[in-house]
Amino acid sequence: MFEYLPPLNDHNLPYPDTMHPIVVHFVIAMVLFAFVCDLIGYLNRNPRLYEVSWWNIFFATISIFIAIIFGQIEAGLAEPYEAAESTMNVHTLIGWSLSGIISAITGWRYVLRSRNPKQLPISYLGASVLLTGLVFFQIYLGDKLVWVYGLHTVPVVEAVRDGVL
Repeated sequence: MFEYLPPLNDHNLPYPDTMHPIVVHFVIAMVLFAFVCDLIGYLNRNPRLYEVSWWNIFFATISIFIAIIFGQIEAGLAEPYEAAESTMNVHTLIGWSLSGIISAITGWRYVLRSRNPKQLPISYLGASVLLTGLVFFQIYLGDKLVWVYGLHTVPVVEAVRDGVL
């Protein structure tokens, strides 16, 4: 069965480079831009920005599941060494949690939009602030996995293959 799988490259991946960071940057941008649009729309009483925010959070909800799929594949191929395992586990747990949280917030937003698309309660903005904080913490963990632990970088992959790590 394994002979049908493509060979792994220098990054220990079956494709040229990591896909998870590429997809997840769309999610990050859309969630943060949705929050900024909501905040500016709320402060300036401009409900047109609520529509921009709605479509950003809607597509972020779809995109986060694609990011998780690639993240799970790449985490499985990363062969994290002992020092990186706890960060990888927390990053994975928060990633799955964010998929549920973003989905719930999108559902809440859909109900709010259905009732009155020109108003947004302050409680929703408060939840968006918490979501934004969680996204920033997740960014920190992802950056740590790449820039501190070097997962999927050529030197680390070679060290793991040679048994150094």
